[in-house]
Amino acid sequence: MICLWLWRVVPTVRRLAWAPGLLLACIVMVSTTGRSDAENLPPVKIVAFGTSLTARGGWQAGLEAKLAACLRRPVRVDSVAKSGETSVWALTQLDRVIAKEPDIILIELYANDATVHRFVSLAQSRRNIGEILDQLQRRLPRARIILMAMNPFSGLRGLIRPFVGSYILAHQAEARKRGLEFVDHRPGWERLNPDELAAAIPDGAHPRPEVAASIIVPDLVAHIAGRDCGE
Repeated sequence: MICLWLWRVVPTVRRLAWAPGLLLACIVMVSTTGRSDAENLPPVKIVAFGTSLTARGGWQAGLEAKLAACLRRPVRVDSVAKSGETSVWALTQLDRVIAKEPDIILIELYANDATVHRFVSLAQSRRNIGEILDQLQRRLPRARIILMAMNPFSGLRGLIRPFVGSYILAHQAEARKRGLEFVDHRPGWERLNPDELAAAIPDGAHPRPEVAASIIVPDLVAHIAGRDCGE
């Protein structure tokens, strides 16, 4: 508004002479105002809800920084996650998630359901994730709920999850049934050759944090922001 007013009130001859400087001043003013406004916005609150792939993931800090830069506003990422747990445990943690009043909830809860020694059948896992999603939608109606498929498993960790793909599909189907979002990180891992994959996930289940961040963070930033923010 100030720039438009100056352009109108400055005489024509001076307007032409001052045009480069006036344009630069207006660009700086708009840039500074936008930055100030962004800094004054409340943070986007994200809760990552899951298993050791979240608890030990190490990708949350990268998501916080990269998404904040992309959105040009603060972002805070908290976790409600525990190694070795299943969707049965997750059902008991919903109050913790809801108490954080998140704008976005990232969910990965299939990995331990799929282990043969946990005795969480595919049907039970599907019922559990359905109940989790229903409660979150009902109690946090404005939150974006995003389910995720994470990294592959190999070695013994893969052998004890012979039907993990079916569990992923079941959770994805429950998300789609409710019109919720799904982000599949597996294609990023599939781009690694066998040696790179073995080095990235040395125990066959838990990726090195820096590699996990390099794959997961760009996927989530682009999905949440709705655009490719680049580096």
